[in-house]
Amino acid sequence: MHWVFLGFAILFETLGTTLLKASDGMTRAAPGIGAFAAYALSFWLLSLALRIIPVGVAYAIWAGLGICLIAAIGWVMFGQKLDWPALLGIALILSGILVINLFSAKV
Repeated sequence: MHWVFLGFAILFETLGTTLLKASDGMTRAAPGIGAFAAYALSFWLLSLALRIIPVGVAYAIWAGLGICLIAAIGWVMFGQKLDWPALLGIALILSGILVINLFSAKV
């Protein structure tokens, strides 16, 4: 169940960041309020995952997948371009998450 909590924490963190962008510097109330709510849910779910998953592993996965998802959302929804160094960095982040999950004895 702790992996489910972590998965939803990542999704809500990604939603919160997307809404933060949509809030246009907190000048639009609805996305701004949604961002705060999504971040609150994300941190609560992350705290539940941390009952079992070591903090370093959980945070690396939470932050890493969040970065990758936000880069994809920025590209699709906001028309942000990803050059080859950005794509390489995302690939390295995903590789690191795979190494943690496949080879770490702590997971």
